[in-house]
Amino acid sequence: MGLNTWHDWIVTHRPAHSVKPKDPQAGQASGGNRFKARFVAISWHDLAISIGPIVILTAIVAGLAFWLVNPAPPSTITIAAGPKDSVFWSNAQKYQAILARNGVKAVLLSTDGSVDNLKRLADPHAKVDVGFVQGGLSDGVDLTHLMSLGSISYVPVAIFYTGTKTISILSELSGKRVAIGPEGSGSHLLALALLKINGIVPGGSTTLSDVSGDEAAQGLRDGTLDAAFLMGDSATPPTLAKLLHTPGVKLMDFSQASGYARRFSYLNELQIPKGVFDFGRNIPNHVLHLIAPTAELVARDTLHPALSDLLIDAAQQVNGQPGLLQHAGEFPAPLAHEFRISDDALRYYKSGKSFLYRNLPFWLASLADRLLVIIVPIIVLLIPGVRLVPALYSWRIKSRIYRWYGALIGLERGIFEQSGDYDHVAMLKRLDHIEEAVNRMKVPLAFADQFYVLRGHIDLVRSRLIERESSHHPAPKDQTETATVPVS
Repeated sequence: MGLNTWHDWIVTHRPAHSVKPKDPQAGQASGGNRFKARFVAISWHDLAISIGPIVILTAIVAGLAFWLVNPAPPSTITIAAGPKDSVFWSNAQKYQAILARNGVKAVLLSTDGSVDNLKRLADPHAKVDVGFVQGGLSDGVDLTHLMSLGSISYVPVAIFYTGTKTISILSELSGKRVAIGPEGSGSHLLALALLKINGIVPGGSTTLSDVSGDEAAQGLRDGTLDAAFLMGDSATPPTLAKLLHTPGVKLMDFSQASGYARRFSYLNELQIPKGVFDFGRNIPNHVLHLIAPTAELVARDTLHPALSDLLIDAAQQVNGQPGLLQHAGEFPAPLAHEFRISDDALRYYKSGKSFLYRNLPFWLASLADRLLVIIVPIIVLLIPGVRLVPALYSWRIKSRIYRWYGALIGLERGIFEQSGDYDHVAMLKRLDHIEEAVNRMKVPLAFADQFYVLRGHIDLVRSRLIERESSHHPAPKDQTETATVPVS
């Protein structure tokens, strides 16, 4: 039966007691056609309200994930690189070129060396993101917000000296003129620590000079210095190579290298094969023992994960090659010393680059990675949300119907709880108001059956109201019907 046919059948077959009385007591509100149902295929307003909270919640969660969980990587970072022309500075320039190819600008900051790099990284007000830091320099420095991306190389302690006597232990430097590198460099601090355990301290018989690099090399050649500590953050490779070939200048063989490595956890023992520096001149002419901390790539814990991966990738290209002091692929490596290894670095060393960064340009992979962060919470919220929408939609429609049931029940109770005279016309007006409000509702076709049930209950209450009025005020009998006709 179609909707219009059903409508006509209801109107035509309405029981007589459901029609509003025409008597004056019923009032004008009771007259006219009361059936004005408004059916719609779907209530878009209710559907929008049902979907709205889920959409808003999903947008909020996705926005938080987008900006807080995985923000866009910065396009510029600052690297504390050490003195210009040092090994650290040379490495930083190579990192800079690799980062530039991936759309990230690296600003190189010239510093006094490892100690200065570490202080800048630990200072929250200094504009530094990452730096090269030699091991053994962390005493008295707050490392709470610093992390290591891995060790990138050995930093051998190269002690050059002059004279005919061979020096193999540091205590033999007592009373001599020794260059220990500029204050703020890793060589300066490490030299002081090594000399101290050999009984040599500032202010004693040994003259300690804060010079390094070419100045120290010149001092050894012209006789103003007897020995010099030279390391990666305070000397250039050409300077070290020149000293190896300078007559009268020797590289100290650490005969106690193994003991130093045991004593200091950040030191490593290195063995340099014969002739490795110059096979023709057989330099060195014997197996040489050195001690060396490792240089670590240290960053603040706010470093973006994408930049962490990019920096470690650069370290693999720059520091992963075989050399005089290391095998191919030995560095970078997650060697935990004074700094904790970052979680992102551990993930990289274990699994390598993610699929996106392996197959897409850095900027595109970064964008796709951020979009995934949005898609995941959207899926997580929308799957249960989509299932919840029909229930919310149904509840909104039914709640409007049930609200008028409450008014109808209150009216019916009022009819039978009042004793004696009561305002019959006011009751009818209240019932008419309920019926008119129900007829003004837009009811989806799927809920038409509940609408008609409500309409039937309204008619039922109306009939009971009319019956009660009839029982309390019966109509007077027509006297013409009771008159008797005389019999002729």
